[in-house]
Amino acid sequence: SGFMVCCMKRICRGCAMAAQKRGMSDCPFCRTPLPDNDADRLAMIQARVAKKDADAIYFLGGQYWAGRLGLQKDMGKAVELYTKAAELGSIEAL
Repeated sequence: SGFMVCCMKRICRGCAMAAQKRGMSDCPFCRTPLPDNDADRLAMIQARVAKKDADAIYFLGGQYWAGRLGLQKDMGKAVELYTKAAELGSIEAL
């Protein structure tokens, strides 16, 4: 499965392939055009974080933990984001 940064949903490979066969190049779930670089991906995630989306906050924590999407590895920030995600109801952050 793949994780869509536009809507924070997991999309199974079968659904993604079916959408691609139909000529869709955007998100199979929300139909948002897919970002083609890390800066755009990060902007989409941060927009959802600003709206207090627990899944987005958890996901951003993972990006800080691993140092992905052009972010510098920051364990303290990752733990802070995981804690906030858990407080907002993220099951994965527990």
